[in-house]
Amino acid sequence: MGACFSTVTKVNGATGGKAASAAGNPQGQQQTHRPREAQRNLPQPQQQNQKQGQNCQRDKGQEKRTVGAIPYGKRTNFGYDRDFESKYTTGKLLGHGQFGYTFVATQKANGDRVAVKRIDKSKMLHSVAVEDVKKEVKILQALTGHENVVQFHNAFEDDSYVYIVMELCEGGELLDRILGKKDSRYSEKDAAVVVRQMLKVAAECHLHGLVHRDMKPENFLFKSSKEDSPLKATDFGLSDFIKPGRKFHDIVGSAYYVAPEVLKRKSGPESDVWSIGVITYILLCGRRPFWDKTEDGIFKEVLRKKPDFRRKPWPNISSSAKDFVTKLLVKDPRARLTAAQALSHPWVREDGDASEIPLDISILNNIREFVKYSRLKQIALRALASTLNPEEMANLRDQFDAIDVDRNGAISLEEMRHALAKDLPWKLKEPRVTEILQAMDSNTDGLVDFDEFVAATLHVHQLEEHDSEKWQSRSEAAFQKFDVDGDGFITPEELRVHTGLKSSIEPLLEEADTDKDGKISLSEFRRLLRSVSSRNIPAPSVARNSRKM
Repeated sequence: MGACFSTVTKVNGATGGKAASAAGNPQGQQQTHRPREAQRNLPQPQQQNQKQGQNCQRDKGQEKRTVGAIPYGKRTNFGYDRDFESKYTTGKLLGHGQFGYTFVATQKANGDRVAVKRIDKSKMLHSVAVEDVKKEVKILQALTGHENVVQFHNAFEDDSYVYIVMELCEGGELLDRILGKKDSRYSEKDAAVVVRQMLKVAAECHLHGLVHRDMKPENFLFKSSKEDSPLKATDFGLSDFIKPGRKFHDIVGSAYYVAPEVLKRKSGPESDVWSIGVITYILLCGRRPFWDKTEDGIFKEVLRKKPDFRRKPWPNISSSAKDFVTKLLVKDPRARLTAAQALSHPWVREDGDASEIPLDISILNNIREFVKYSRLKQIALRALASTLNPEEMANLRDQFDAIDVDRNGAISLEEMRHALAKDLPWKLKEPRVTEILQAMDSNTDGLVDFDEFVAATLHVHQLEEHDSEKWQSRSEAAFQKFDVDGDGFITPEELRVHTGLKSSIEPLLEEADTDKDGKISLSEFRRLLRSVSSRNIPAPSVARNSRKM
């Protein structure tokens, strides 16, 4: 039930007015402009035994309107202010969808122009529609203040309508800007400016435990028609809050931008980064990375094919840009760059200024996980971290600097507490934060230095996926720090020497020694580095207004 607030183009996508003309699409892009109820779920891949092009609807019981029943929306008091008409004068229509209309409005007190989405309560037949409206307002409230999100002013209601008042963006959709460029593509420099703004939105959403779920050029508007106008994310109609460690199991979004894990029904925040990778590819070459005449064909491309960097103009595009796109379009979400990591990439990084890079939820998650690892795995990760060079640790340095507020080269307990508190779905108590810092603090000085930070936060799956040869050499170098005699195995005595343990070494050995031969081979050591924690700590609950998936 989101909206695009543009005075240049008709509202489309989530609030779906008329579909854009074929002339208004890059290479005849297939549109999925459906009414919100129908667009909420994409057609299933053929593997899911669904017909091609079939629209997945809500439960049939929700589609049937009981004769004479009062719509749920008409029976609901949203708790919003009820003085809209005394504060605003509505003007021209911007667009319309299944649930209502979007207008330009003028604030009577000061003459400011805003966008108002008026949603008809009589169209909210069931409780899920009411919850969707409440959730959208909650999302906009949470993100208000971010420079690249359309600003939320207030929500009103009366007996017939809900009114959502927001910032008016008059510069048109990103899609229109792309089409207006020569060959429908951006220069690398201009594309990096656009992509940087989208990544900032994704990173902010993810820190709030929110996944946008429908990032595409139509859902980004420019504030004004100026070339340097800021970009604003709109249309949070498919967005949803997600509990830490959980996954979405429905298939939603827009076909060309949907991530592989969405089609596999195991998606999370990483899917937003994939969508931005697709948009970046389009910005740079004017084509989509995954294309077919049917949606089912598109899904097969997304699941199986790699993006093509051989056709023009890719041979003339920088290797840094190609590396950036490649790392966003990794099919394994665990190995894909996060939004914050992507902002540290040399291609998109703004003048080398790390101060603009937000905290990375995956870094905060790795910090929380590190305390749950066995002592052997913690020591192994420290050994692996010691093999990395400064270039490989650049994004971790950005994150360290973001947490080390006083810039003294070490993270204190207060700085750790402050950083972990920014990951809003998690509410860690003081003893838990102390336990985390103590686990990372290998020299027991009460602080976390950069080397200790790297050991706790490095992404093993990314290291392996992005450069398998480097992974092989780095993991072998870490192994050799234990294998003193170079015989290809870590013996109990070598393990005792390296760990300094005077008690029994057997519990440590058993975790990695999967073939039970009394020693640890290189393959077993690598398996240990890849393994997840065996001790499960319950994820916190997250208040959400959305329906249960």
